[in-house]
Amino acid sequence: MSGKGSSTAIDGIARETSDGPGPGTLTDGFHLVIDALKLNDINTIYNVPGIPITDLGRYMQAEGMRVLSFRHEQNAGYAAAIAGFLTKKPGVCMTVSAPGFLNGLTALAHATTNCFPMILISGSSEREIVDLQQGDYEELDQLAIAKPLCKAAFRVLHAEDIGIGIARAIRAAVSGRPGGVYLDLPAQLLGQTMEMEAGAKSLVKITDAAPRQLPAPESVARALDVLKCAKRPLIILGKGAAYAQADDDIRALVEKSGIPYLPMSMAKGLLPDTHPLSAGPARSLVLKESDVVMLIGARLNWLLSHGKGKTWGDQPKQFVQIDIEPKEMDSNVGIVAPVVGDIGSCVSALHEAMGGDWPPPPVGWTDAINAKKQANLEKMAPKLRNNNMPMDFHGALGALRTIIKERPDAILVNEGANTLDFARSIIDMYQPRKRLDVGTWGVMGIGMGSAIAAAVETGKPVLAVGGDSAFGFSGMEIETICRYNLPICVVVFNNNGIYRGTDVNPSGGTDVATTVFVKDSRYDKMMEAFGGVGVYATTPDELGRAVNEAMDSGKPTLVNAVIDEKAGTESGRIGNLNPQSVVSKK
Repeated sequence: MSGKGSSTAIDGIARETSDGPGPGTLTDGFHLVIDALKLNDINTIYNVPGIPITDLGRYMQAEGMRVLSFRHEQNAGYAAAIAGFLTKKPGVCMTVSAPGFLNGLTALAHATTNCFPMILISGSSEREIVDLQQGDYEELDQLAIAKPLCKAAFRVLHAEDIGIGIARAIRAAVSGRPGGVYLDLPAQLLGQTMEMEAGAKSLVKITDAAPRQLPAPESVARALDVLKCAKRPLIILGKGAAYAQADDDIRALVEKSGIPYLPMSMAKGLLPDTHPLSAGPARSLVLKESDVVMLIGARLNWLLSHGKGKTWGDQPKQFVQIDIEPKEMDSNVGIVAPVVGDIGSCVSALHEAMGGDWPPPPVGWTDAINAKKQANLEKMAPKLRNNNMPMDFHGALGALRTIIKERPDAILVNEGANTLDFARSIIDMYQPRKRLDVGTWGVMGIGMGSAIAAAVETGKPVLAVGGDSAFGFSGMEIETICRYNLPICVVVFNNNGIYRGTDVNPSGGTDVATTVFVKDSRYDKMMEAFGGVGVYATTPDELGRAVNEAMDSGKPTLVNAVIDEKAGTESGRIGNLNPQSVVSKK
C-alpha cells in the first residue's frame, strides 16, 4: 500500500482514514455504497441482517452510520417509509435476498401508495445464474418482481456504477410525487474492488433532488375565481400537505380565506384540531353540503368515497385540486380548477394572489358548521369522561386524548380497526406530523415500525395505540424497542379478538371463531420479558396514569388496556366494504 495518511484493512481491502487516498489504494462495493449514502446525507438504515448484507451493516456502523436491526423486514420497511414522510429524505430499508426481499415488498408498495420516499436495498443472487435459472442460493429475479410495486427500480452490476445508482434511487424517491424505489445489489457487486481515487470520483452528490414545481399563473387565477364564487366552500387537507412542510403557508391561506377545513387523519395538526375553522367534528355536514371543495395534498380515493355518492350528498360540487402529479386530476370526478405543482409553491401563489380583501364565506355557512360542531362535541363529551370497567373505546381514548392535549409534542402512532377509526375522530392533534397511521392502503401492522422510526428520526416521545389484532402483526418488535431503549409507550387495546372477542364458531365445533384470540392475553408480560415496563390497565383512570408515567420516564412500556370484548364493530367504520352473501345454505 502506498499513499498519504493512515489506512485500515477490512477483508484485505485497504481504506484510507486521513489525508485522502493514495495511488494504488483500493476500496470495494461495501464502502462505495456507504460513501454514496453518506455523501447524500443518509446516515440511518433500517434492516434485518443476513446473507449477503450482514457485513454491509457492520461496515456502516464502523463508518458512523446508525443501523437499526429489526426482527422482520416488513417492519423495517414500514420504519423506512415513515422516516421518509417525516424527513423528506428517502428512508432506507436493507434486506437479504429472495425471502427477505419479498418481506420488504409490502412496505415498499405501502410507501409508493402513500407517496412516502423510501429506498428498499436488497442483496441478490448473481445474474448469470438467475437468468439461466440454475438454482442459486435464494435465486429470484428481484428486479422484475419489484418493478410493478414501486416508482422506480434499478440494479447495479459494477462497482463504478454504485454512485450513480444510489443517486438515481434518491432522486426518483423524492422528486415529483414521492414514492418507493428498489435498488438491487447482487452479492458479487459488494466484493468488487477499484482504486479508491477512482471510486471517490464515481460518487454523485445530488443537487436539488426535489426541485420546486411552480403552478401556472392561469391555474392559480382560475382556482381563486372558483373559490370566490362559492357559497359553501371547504378545504380538505391531506397527508401530502403535511409531507410538504409548508405549514406556515397553509395556515396563512386557510386563515386569510376564512374557509372551513377538514383534515385527513395524517394531516391533523397542520392547524390545531381546536382551531375555529376546523370542520372535523362536522365532517358529514361539510362533505354533503359544500359546493366548492379545494383539495390540498389529498386524493379523491376510497377515503373520500371517490368524490361521489351518499357521502357527498345531493349538492352539486366543484373541485379545486392542488397536486404535484397531473395524472391525479380527474381521477374520479372532473376537477374544474387543477393547480399542478409542489404544494408549498401552489399554496404560496394562491395566498399571494388573494390580495388583502378576500371576501369571507357567507356567515350562514360558517354558523351552520359551528352549530353542528358544538352539538357533536357536546354529545361526545360524556362518553369520553366515563371510567367504565371493562373500558369501552370512548372512555379509553378519552384518557389518551387528554394526554396528547397536555403533551402536544408527542407523536401518536395509531392502527387497528375500531381503535383506528375511533381515535381519528376523538384524539385532537395540535402540531403537524404528530399523527402517523395506516395511510391510504389501510395496511395493518405498521405500528411498531412507525413508532421506532418516529422515535429515532425525531427524538420525541411516542405513543403507539393499536388494537390487539394490529399488534399481532409486529408485536415482536417490542424487543427492538427495548434493545435500543427507545421512548415508546405501546398501548394495546385488548378486546380478545379481531373487531370483538364474542364471535362463535357457527358450526358448533371445538375451534374458536375465526376472529377470536386467546382470552385475557397478557401482552404486558411480553414487554417485561424483554426488560421493558409492562402495565395491566382495566379502567380509563388506570390507563391514563400508566401512559403518563411511561411518557415521563421515557422507558419502553407496554400497557395492556382491557377493552370490553363486546365494544367493537365489524371492520370499524368501513364494514360496508365487506361483501354480503346472498346465498342461503340449508
